[in-house]
Amino acid sequence: MENKSILKGGLSIISQCKKETNDIWHAHFGAAAIASYFFMKDNNIDEETARNMYSQTRMMLNKKKIGEMIDDKKEIDFKIAENMIIKSLEQTIDELHWVGHNVIYASLSLLAMKELQKWGDNQAIEGITTLILSFRKTIPGRSWIGYTTKEVKQLSFEEEIQSELSNPTQVSQFILNELSKFNSIYRAESHHDLIGHLLTYSHAINIMYDLGHIDIFQRGIRPLLKLVYVLRASQKLKLNTEITLHSPIDRLPLIQSKRANILPTENIFWIKDYSEFDWDFGHVFKFSYSYFNHIQRAPNYKDITLEKFRYVINS
Repeated sequence: MENKSILKGGLSIISQCKKETNDIWHAHFGAAAIASYFFMKDNNIDEETARNMYSQTRMMLNKKKIGEMIDDKKEIDFKIAENMIIKSLEQTIDELHWVGHNVIYASLSLLAMKELQKWGDNQAIEGITTLILSFRKTIPGRSWIGYTTKEVKQLSFEEEIQSELSNPTQVSQFILNELSKFNSIYRAESHHDLIGHLLTYSHAINIMYDLGHIDIFQRGIRPLLKLVYVLRASQKLKLNTEITLHSPIDRLPLIQSKRANILPTENIFWIKDYSEFDWDFGHVFKFSYSYFNHIQRAPNYKDITLEKFRYVINS
């Protein structure tokens, strides 16, 4: 089941996010809609499951739409739009900004536009580039275990690890191996949410490679490794471990995340009404797409990571 209208709806939200909200966060829902489309397309989802997932996506788009649906305007050729977006991303790719959302928004926008071939006029594309450029000089994130934001910005590491990650398969293997090492996963922006964004940010870098932007892929590895290193500080935590928390919203004691008994590949997962908690800010779609995409690239890691993923996804 493919309905490209959700790609247009997702792109419309991303494009108008900065103008309509003067912020970067509402674009989450646009990125989530795009992730939903490709999750259904890439995972051989049966018709009933796809219908229920599409219904959730459409409900989210209807509730979260801003501005107008960008559809029938004069459309720019994909290559021209791609060049505009890559040019804007080149100005923020070298540092970690808000756990990688500059790359996440750019990669999913490009993936959707390539699928559509043509979408949006010059103003619509400039809405996306303005959003990406607004990440300049922003912080790496706001919620960390074992590190302050300043310490995250100043992190450095060995060049050898960076040089070992030269293609998407290696990145997926590396990230899934990191996921497999968590003793406990806590329900917190500084933990389960950060782990989810590790999956999504690394996936976004892989998408750039898939689209032929090898330089962007290579430049994105270093900021990705900052996220990896920070999360390593919490891989061996146990329920009685003393935690050093730096976050404006998380509070101690952290609560262990609940295990998802059903997975996004199952129909029953999408029967639940996720609008009750805003589709976990769209993460119910984004984390699902990214995890299973990593598994497609590195299938040998499914057995050691699927149980961990159950504590990341919100069901």
